[in-house]
Amino acid sequence: MDLYPRSILRRVAVIRIAQRAGLSLAEIREALETLPDGRQPTMRDWRRMSAAWRESLQDRIENLLKLREQLDLCIGCGCLSLTDCPLRNPGDIKGQKP
Repeated sequence: MDLYPRSILRRVAVIRIAQRAGLSLAEIREALETLPDGRQPTMRDWRRMSAAWRESLQDRIENLLKLREQLDLCIGCGCLSLTDCPLRNPGDIKGQKP
């Protein structure tokens, strides 16, 4: 006899995979709420959920790559200038008058 129903174990597996992809628990909960209670996610459900997450994940990847490149510009500088630092003051927002 299994301690947990297969549907619960499948949901836990989906949660763990989604967390490893960097999704928040709120995003995962929202996706799982689209499934009928007590039913384990199917391959079709997974494809639908992962397709919905794809754009968000791509945005995160692009932001991390951009951050990596910006960090390379600051290594060794040490100034972190508030007037033109792309990390602390992107677009010189703090230098603009209200």
